[in-house]
Amino acid sequence: MYNKMTAQDIAALRQIEGLEVLCGDAINPDYAHDELGGISHMPEALVRVRTTDQVAAVMKHAFTRNIPVTVRGSGTGLVGAAVPVKGGILLETTKMNKILSLDKDRLTVTVQPGVLLMELAAFAEENDFLYPPDPGEKSATIGGNISTNAGGMRAVKYGVTRDYVRSLTVVMPNGEILTLGQAVAKNSSGYSLKDLVIGSEGTLCIICEAVLKLVPLPKVSVSLLVPFPDMKSAIEAVPKIICSKVIPTAIEYMSRDTILFSEDYLGKKFPDTKSDAYILLTFDGNSDAQVEKDMATVADLCLEIGALDAYIVDTEERKKSVWSARGAFLEAIKASTTEMDECDVVVPVNKVDAFIKFTHALADEYKVRIPSFGHAGDGNLHVYICRDALSDADWKKTLSLCFDRMYQKAEELGGLVSGEHGIGYAKKEYLKKQYGETPIALMQGIKRVFDEKNILNPGKICF
Repeated sequence: MYNKMTAQDIAALRQIEGLEVLCGDAINPDYAHDELGGISHMPEALVRVRTTDQVAAVMKHAFTRNIPVTVRGSGTGLVGAAVPVKGGILLETTKMNKILSLDKDRLTVTVQPGVLLMELAAFAEENDFLYPPDPGEKSATIGGNISTNAGGMRAVKYGVTRDYVRSLTVVMPNGEILTLGQAVAKNSSGYSLKDLVIGSEGTLCIICEAVLKLVPLPKVSVSLLVPFPDMKSAIEAVPKIICSKVIPTAIEYMSRDTILFSEDYLGKKFPDTKSDAYILLTFDGNSDAQVEKDMATVADLCLEIGALDAYIVDTEERKKSVWSARGAFLEAIKASTTEMDECDVVVPVNKVDAFIKFTHALADEYKVRIPSFGHAGDGNLHVYICRDALSDADWKKTLSLCFDRMYQKAEELGGLVSGEHGIGYAKKEYLKKQYGETPIALMQGIKRVFDEKNILNPGKICF
């Protein structure tokens, strides 16, 4: 179906002005996999692009020669979406890392796809703005965030990446450069092609520039750490908090075991580890009085329904201690085991407790560790199956059984396969099983319209 790359192809790519081209042993083996490393395949060539014109030139050559192209940012994904499973060209965008402009009147910022989330967040704050999407992996690129419609901890109040993308400059598979969307607040002008691209994991076109919405930076931000005697009472508190007419910026849940993993990993103490379960909330606003009122309302509510205490996290030292621990959960769990894989489901908020209890039962049934944490306020759960001392055969069998059971349970509870990490290569069979023939056929039809030769990130999502 696809052509293997030849010496002539490499020579043609190297004729593109300013393009960095690597092949063979010059490509670091880390480019064969993403953060979790569940699937691995080396590209035939790695190209590092710096401009939209370079991307267009690469795609024109690939389209003519029928060579597959996979786009990669920082490689922090967890489902193999940036792995070149069909070989060909791996197109890395991390050198397209400029913040191009800030429009304070329109509250927008224009960035290239290789800008890191933490760089954009810092730039926005320096200019008295907030870029609300806040996924846990701060070293991910904005292009990757857009490609997976990343959510993060502030989604409860502010929404997800899709809500902050005004327009995209993209390169189509044939090398044509298009702008999708406009830097306006409302748009009812035909199909939203921009929104099809958001969350498409590099399968439709290549994002080269994005105009993103900002909001004014809240003047006050305070967190509240609430310990509970068990996970059931902690999770059951979340719908009651949401119904209290107070809108926290974030509502995260965490278990004592996960916190201890993080303590060991970071070598730093968490403010409290005596309880089995915790809810971590953040409140923001423009006045101390309003934030303190909202926080007091939620603290009183939690104490009434069984919380053991409510710790205000208001000093810089406490904030750093709590949020650095929360940010390290994934790496801490990864460091605690020989291998792991993730189930990134989303369920209705009032079903979070049922799903977490189900994972505990699975852990007992299959004699494996299944730690978890997640965004309790929007039902997006990050559940990890740990290999520990299992043999290859037992690990593969146990992993498959656990995934089958968890995705089935998520569907029973009214949930979906992925809340924010995407489908990629690893989860596509579960997506097909949940959605059924017609929705998958519609996705495949959209893919064919954008990419008639199926050269962009083939083998992902619904193919």
